[in-house]
Amino acid sequence: MPRILMHRAASGVAAKPWTPATTFRKPAFSLCSTRRRGYATEASEHDLVIIGGGVAGYVSAIKAGQEGMKVACVEKRGALGGTCLNVGCIPSKSLLNNSHMYHQILHDTKKRGIEVGDVKLNLKQMMAAKTTSVEGLTKGVEFLFKKNKVDYIPGTGAFAGENEIKVNRIDGQEQTLRAKNIIIATGSEATPFPGLTIDEKKVVTSTGAIALEQVPKKMVVIGGGIIGLEMGSVWSRLGSEVTVVEFLGQIGGPGMDAEISKTTKKILEKQGMKFKLNTKVLEGDDSGDVVKLKVEAAKGGKQETLEADVVLVAIGRRPYTAGLGLENIGLDVDNKGRLIIDEQYRTKLPHIRVIGDCTFGPMLAHKAEEEAVACVEYISKGYGHVNYNAIPSVMYTHPEVAWVGQNEGELKEQGVKYKAGSFPFSANSRAKTNLETEGMVKFFADAETDRILGIHIVGPNAGEMIAEGVLALEYGASCEDVGRTSHAHPTLSEAFKEAAMSTYGKAIHY
Repeated sequence: MPRILMHRAASGVAAKPWTPATTFRKPAFSLCSTRRRGYATEASEHDLVIIGGGVAGYVSAIKAGQEGMKVACVEKRGALGGTCLNVGCIPSKSLLNNSHMYHQILHDTKKRGIEVGDVKLNLKQMMAAKTTSVEGLTKGVEFLFKKNKVDYIPGTGAFAGENEIKVNRIDGQEQTLRAKNIIIATGSEATPFPGLTIDEKKVVTSTGAIALEQVPKKMVVIGGGIIGLEMGSVWSRLGSEVTVVEFLGQIGGPGMDAEISKTTKKILEKQGMKFKLNTKVLEGDDSGDVVKLKVEAAKGGKQETLEADVVLVAIGRRPYTAGLGLENIGLDVDNKGRLIIDEQYRTKLPHIRVIGDCTFGPMLAHKAEEEAVACVEYISKGYGHVNYNAIPSVMYTHPEVAWVGQNEGELKEQGVKYKAGSFPFSANSRAKTNLETEGMVKFFADAETDRILGIHIVGPNAGEMIAEGVLALEYGASCEDVGRTSHAHPTLSEAFKEAAMSTYGKAIHY
């Protein structure tokens, strides 16, 4: 089958490739400022200035350095890596991994022939292990900046003109940067819940949920998406009574396949988590020692009050563009706060581009990373590529959930003629030897051509296994292509192969 790529087209004319800049567009206006002793007095000139040192920002900075540009990256946190490395993906995965080990030692060793004595939780040390992981990675990014000659400027950047960024540095000084090209990569922030005050102690976002000083007796999670389920899973394993309140009729968000979502819910319930689906939170009261939430059925009905020591607000994230000075250069955002761009990430000022969470698309670190490389390539070469139909999603509960492409509900809604196949881990030899047999792999393919349309997994190692599915979608593979590719035995990935076989024919071992 020929390779078919879905990408951001160049709208007819390729962007003009980057050349080293010695002159800059004259600002549309000038801002007068009074210089004070100790402040920078001359503007630093760069080929590219990036506002934001998260995944989108730091990857674009490194890539631009590799392309030979003179690059500066402004980051206000004081540590590179953004939400992902500092208070998101990385620290949460540390807690997910270590809390799973703790939970497994408590509940899943006897049948494996391992007798364990007194097991105690040292939460302070678990948090220290998390911090060690975070610091190692953020310092690693700083090293990569030095390696690729990227100027790292800790501070808050704002537009003073179309080619000029004014930085209030963390060290108290001011610095002005001028650049031929500018990338905005300021990321996102947790969406607050009306009526609840986020103090990151009793009412927390994911930032507070990775830093609790003690295990709450009761936790209520508002929002049954990936973040809520991951963090709820952590504290459930450590001993908290966790209840997830979700407005929709399924967990995992709308991208997760309905059958996979239902299977995942059953598994998490067996682990002790409770769910209230089709339920809305009407109001909250955080004035007392416990937080009280008034809830009712999404379609209306009898109200009830839930009490919790900690409430995790996990209803999504929103673009973060505060303090950028967008009004100084006339840049617009849409009704969701996203900066408006074209297919080459350009704003209406074509030398200013936007990538990552503060613009369109799923708020995923790996999506931002792909955009970072493509955006720099548009600047340096005039072309770039991101296949938005092949961006995977992973939920790092145990077992993991992962998917790429379309789910069954989407295919039905679009009237696509498809065929489906699946294979359970209970019939996989490696899963049986590991005593981890819950879950399945599920394929959707075009009914006529057999081209893969979507792959969904709930089971052990799903987050790693989905990479094969992403590659298959990227290259336009059919289920038969996967089914006729040798997979080592015994491995969990054989379930992937057999699910593909069951879609175009029949699986061997089920």
